Amino acid sequence: MPEEALKRAWLKEKLVKIFENWGYDPMETPTLEPLEIFEGEIGEGEQMFYKFKDNGGRNVALRYDQTVPTCRVVGQYSNELPMPFRRYQIQSAYRCENTQKGRYREFLQCDADIFGIASPLADAETIALSLDIYKQLGFIKAVVSVNDRALLKGLPYEAVVAIDKLKKIGEEGVLKEMINKGIPPEKAKEYFNYVKTLKPNKTIQTILDYLKNSGFENDWYKFESTLARSFSYSTGPIWEVEIPGFESGSVLGGERYDKIVLNISGKDIPGTGFGMGFDRSLEAAEQFGLIPQLKTKSQVLVTVFSSNLLLQSVKIAKDLREKDINTELFPDENTKLDKQLKYADKKGVSFVVIIGPEEIESNSVTLKNLKTKEQTTTSSENLVSLVK
Repeated sequence: MPEEALKRAWLKEKLVKIFENWGYDPMETPTLEPLEIFEGEIGEGEQMFYKFKDNGGRNVALRYDQTVPTCRVVGQYSNELPMPFRRYQIQSAYRCENTQKGRYREFLQCDADIFGIASPLADAETIALSLDIYKQLGFIKAVVSVNDRALLKGLPYEAVVAIDKLKKIGEEGVLKEMINKGIPPEKAKEYFNYVKTLKPNKTIQTILDYLKNSGFENDWYKFESTLARSFSYSTGPIWEVEIPGFESGSVLGGERYDKIVLNISGKDIPGTGFGMGFDRSLEAAEQFGLIPQLKTKSQVLVTVFSSNLLLQSVKIAKDLREKDINTELFPDENTKLDKQLKYADKKGVSFVVIIGPEEIESNSVTLKNLKTKEQTTTSSENLVSLVK
């Protein structure tokens, strides 16, 4: 509904501004993709694919995430794209989820990535961008946890998936899940103890230094050895952002994925970036009172006093729109003025313009502020400056 859609529009507009401020350009990919580009790239999450045969007998899937389709595009157009290639993407993704607060089967995902650079400085930049989003949205604090999948290289993927669930199921649950996946109990304990004692490597230290030099407070970032991320395509730094006091889970996750473009297109182009949970971030912003209270984008309603004064109202509405003021004209000349005023008040429009016989006689208009209940009679030339 409009009031909720306006909140979403507010967040989307903010994100576009932040992404472009960092030098990222927009990109879009199709909703429907060949199933084979996703198969073997996602890992355990493949059970959540929406997949089917289309009318041409082809195996297709709804967009599960935006990283894999973008890698297809980067491989396809690599000769035309500037490298490094920075892109952001804000589109819906689809997963057969067990729905819960902040997690839906159709959801808006916001990605930002850098392609063509293997240096950890690219990871550091996208992690800094991850934090800057929440800083610019007005959050007092956001915390990014950072690890490196290179540190977990000796672990089987089944162990990584289990460790990724540590915050949800606890240490005992992690060990039990590893055992259920066929890992011997002693090995499960060995893997888990190994992860708990990991120390930052050079890549992690480069990232932490970058964040410090970018002006983020020390309590906005940390190394977390048990952060695993379950995507099978992760090949380097991994990270997640959480908002202290928001209990629905992480709001953003990212990783380096140097092999996807190679697997899809045969071209060796590294990549790193993140996917931001739009719905969770919106709920967090709402919880902390960061969203402006908007009922409508309309700023002015120009009323129609009578059918013989309609043309004057049309002209005023046109003049206001030309001055970049969001203006609507009441679309019925037979509706009484008090009903038009009630409509504007209910919708949340700030100002109402009235042009009746008295205003026509004095070559003026009446501007009523519905918030303060004050009204002013002024010239049509002065109307714009009063509204602004």
